[in-house]
Amino acid sequence: MSTRTIAPTAWRRALLTLAAMSAALTAFTVPATAAPAHGHECGGYPITINGRNAFPESVAADNHYVYTASIADGTVYRGRVGARTLDPFLPGGQDGRTQATGVKITGDRLLVAGAFTGRFFVYADNGKLVASYTVPDTGEPTLVNDGAVTPDGDVYITDSFRAVVYRIPAAAVHAPATGAQRTLEVAYHLPDYVAGKSNGNGIVAAPNGKSLIIGYWYSGALYRLTLATGEVRKITAPPLTSADGIARRGNTLYVARSVNNEIATVRLSEDDTQASIVSERTYPGADTTTGVAVSGDRLLVTNSQMDTYLDGAPLTSPVFTLESLPLH
Repeated sequence: MSTRTIAPTAWRRALLTLAAMSAALTAFTVPATAAPAHGHECGGYPITINGRNAFPESVAADNHYVYTASIADGTVYRGRVGARTLDPFLPGGQDGRTQATGVKITGDRLLVAGAFTGRFFVYADNGKLVASYTVPDTGEPTLVNDGAVTPDGDVYITDSFRAVVYRIPAAAVHAPATGAQRTLEVAYHLPDYVAGKSNGNGIVAAPNGKSLIIGYWYSGALYRLTLATGEVRKITAPPLTSADGIARRGNTLYVARSVNNEIATVRLSEDDTQASIVSERTYPGADTTTGVAVSGDRLLVTNSQMDTYLDGAPLTSPVFTLESLPLH
């Protein structure tokens, strides 16, 4: 199947636009109990990625392994939880995986979004391909960005250039590893997409499995999607422009803000209709923080160097890293 993809030009322009916007942002008023706290985070340490072209866009962790993947060539890296290095696990280009953004883990399955290629991959934890998916061939630009897993095992996927959420049912995710090729199915439609901009990006499931929260990179808005009805409601919250990867624990979101080089801690109301910023923090060496994951009592954050990758400028550092920070 031939699927029209788009070069990273649109994303590059969006990054430059957001960089200019972020410099001019004014402070938003939040409740006194949730006043933002800025500053460098103590107690962090880097995790080295053993790859010259890593550009780690996303990060995921379970009780055994930490994974990240390269937007530049699709290589997936892996290391033991607590290790200070990650090594290549799935070579770039294998199975047509030439780019990678969001990575997620569900049971013994690894999920990898294929970015501008319009692909999505499901792997067994031994590296065997369960199935690869391609977006419907509508001729529209595509940026398959990130995925979330509900408690029942279904997977939901964002496309930053198409106002849709795709779904892969749990049975397909945990099917035998046959390397089947399939087409992603549209499950829901999203509002407020701006043509040519990076829109729906990070996505997480509610603990009860009834809804999803989706962050919009360009506008900084958060939306709640109710799975039973398809209703999409904008969450009342200060805008988090350049909101990228999102991790959730209980009623707390950890939002990677790529252009801002910070992690925002966001507290949700009981019904997920309102949110307030608890803190915004950065750390020495933060370099386009596109991904975040919770691992025990740590936050894992990607130093993606995404701006360097998109602009073709010299590397900020020849060594690619994740940062491991205290959760609070």
